Amino acid sequence: MTHRSSAVERLASPRPRLFELLVWLMPAAAYFLFPDNLLLGISIMTYAVAVLGLDLLLGYAGIVSLGHAAFFGVGAYTAGLLAVNGWQEPLSGLLLAGAASLALGYLASLLVVRGKDLSRLMVTLGIGLVVYEVANRMSGITGGVDGLSGIEIAPIFGTFTFDLYGRTSWWYAYGVSLLVFVFLRLIVSSPFGLSLRGIRDGANRMPALGASVNSRLRIAFTLSAGIAGIAGGLLAQTTQFVGVDSLSVPRAAEFLVMLVLGGTGRLYGALAGTAIFMIAREYLADVDPVYWEFWMGILLMAVVLFARGGVVGALFTYLPVLRTRFGRGAQ
Repeated sequence: MTHRSSAVERLASPRPRLFELLVWLMPAAAYFLFPDNLLLGISIMTYAVAVLGLDLLLGYAGIVSLGHAAFFGVGAYTAGLLAVNGWQEPLSGLLLAGAASLALGYLASLLVVRGKDLSRLMVTLGIGLVVYEVANRMSGITGGVDGLSGIEIAPIFGTFTFDLYGRTSWWYAYGVSLLVFVFLRLIVSSPFGLSLRGIRDGANRMPALGASVNSRLRIAFTLSAGIAGIAGGLLAQTTQFVGVDSLSVPRAAEFLVMLVLGGTGRLYGALAGTAIFMIAREYLADVDPVYWEFWMGILLMAVVLFARGGVVGALFTYLPVLRTRFGRGAQ
């Protein structure tokens, strides 16, 4: 209890708030410092939204999912198909993409929540495989392996046009990711979020407190799916292309790896893990195009072995120790 209360106090103190401000200023600074890497930054912020949704599901509700890409892809195809058929307004298209995945997530939650641990994992995997194959077979609508192209998005608020350099897309992705983060921060800090942590740590005890475990898990799963759909819609609108790989199990596995790399149960872990994974993959693929996955594997094993709780978890663990040690040395 002492460790948990001290962590909460650190989160509530002015210093973490300054830290949070600096974290969110980093993408804005990167826009000016790395103008040739805007596309990478857009991808990081887009995938970070999906990983944030997965963190709500795994980090707070304790449900492991290998089907998260299904909701991501459904959102991407919804936004893409709307644009292809004349609905090119970006904000409403993004909300409709989230709504489509929200509806699918609710239906899927009726199956997922009934099981336990391994069965939940297998059900989410099965959902991902089914949705992927349906999209692949409906090639007349989705484009199949060739993908859905011809997507044109209207200017945001009728003013900010999506250009080839990604300038508008950058700020659009930045704004969406920030809003999603704030929304999830409110969710996990609410009594509902606290009940999810209670279910994660001891599901058998929660009914004694009058909490309906299954209904809360269904809500968490549905919200997570809707956020993944928003991320997918963001992908379709910023890249103006949707590939069937957006629904694939490897994409879902990448989301899971990003979250574990950054740290589960910490929203900033989703952001950090996504950024580290994608920057490392980009760098390693340039340095060693053939064997880059070998080095990525080494990185992941090192984080799991030496950074308990992911990168962000390690910061919370080791920074107070270093501060104490160096403080004593200074005295």
